[in-house]
Amino acid sequence: MKTQKGFAGYVFASLIVAGTLSLLLAFRSHANLTTVALLMVLVTMFCALLWRSGPALWASVIQVLCFNYFFIPPYHTLTIADPANWIAFSAFVITALVVGQLSAHAETRAEQAEARRLEIEALYKELRKATDEAAEAELLRRSEALKSALLDAVTHDLRTPLTSIKASVTTLLSETNDEFLRELLEVIDEEADRLNHFIQGMMDLARLESGNLRLKHSVTTVADVVEIAVQRAETLLSRHHVEITLQEEMPELRVDANAISEVLYTVIENAAKYSPADTRIHVTAKQDSPGSVRFEVQDEGPGIPIELRSKVFEKFFRGHATTNSRPGFGLGLSIAKGIVEAHCGKIWIEPTKGDFGTLICFSLPTEAVPAPLQA
Repeated sequence: MKTQKGFAGYVFASLIVAGTLSLLLAFRSHANLTTVALLMVLVTMFCALLWRSGPALWASVIQVLCFNYFFIPPYHTLTIADPANWIAFSAFVITALVVGQLSAHAETRAEQAEARRLEIEALYKELRKATDEAAEAELLRRSEALKSALLDAVTHDLRTPLTSIKASVTTLLSETNDEFLRELLEVIDEEADRLNHFIQGMMDLARLESGNLRLKHSVTTVADVVEIAVQRAETLLSRHHVEITLQEEMPELRVDANAISEVLYTVIENAAKYSPADTRIHVTAKQDSPGSVRFEVQDEGPGIPIELRSKVFEKFFRGHATTNSRPGFGLGLSIAKGIVEAHCGKIWIEPTKGDFGTLICFSLPTEAVPAPLQA
């Protein structure tokens, strides 16, 4: 490609020299040697600017020969009779060669300067990108430090007085016989539990997002996970008809049993909260594939609209609970999702066969490995 471009420069230089020569020959009777020499020097400089030193030198050689052959007496020979014309010829040769070389050199320097400018601009962009990344990393580090500080504040500055409130209410409940006072104390006791649950959820979520959740893997059975979760939700499930279906000969799991039981409990809790009393809640566990186990919890509540199914696992998303219960803080399923993904599993909502009810599923590999968590 470069060879073709260089050859084209010689061709165009030759054509320009030929055109200029034809023009000068047409007006030779009206032009002196100085005019001819200046015009030829301009042609040489033009070739140098367009095609560099090679075509410019070629144009210079051709014009030197033509200058002698056509414009210095005796015409149509390469001899020079008048010594004065030797001086003019020599001056023209030197001027043409020097101008051509200087023009080509100036063009080369300009291109080198442009290349350096582009290189400096690229380096500046890289430096700016590196600076932005460093600033972002520093901001992230400070954010993590702030998150840790807030977590400590939640742990000590909120948990400590809440523990005192809970202990005081429990003592008062055990000693009072006044029904009205007992009702007020029971409200305080219930709300203290509710606030404690919210604080624990915030702490768990902060650990998940900062990657500080430490999972303790051990070998457990699917039946144990389901039993722990259902027993914990016994009070919530007292108003529902619970069905449990476990596939026979299930493989063992290598997971954090407490964490996975917490996930299943959270899903069961949501099923109980968002479905009417005296409806069925079906808990199922089966082998999803040779290396995976699948848990399902299906209720007979109003269901979740399709457009909201992708949002139920987001932080602070809350649905509409039944009239017998209050909506939570919107952290449970978000934390459950984080725990499942930390076990290299996934959690999702599947369509139900009818027009009502919700079916939440999550699957886990039987040999779970903690997934890297990011803040």
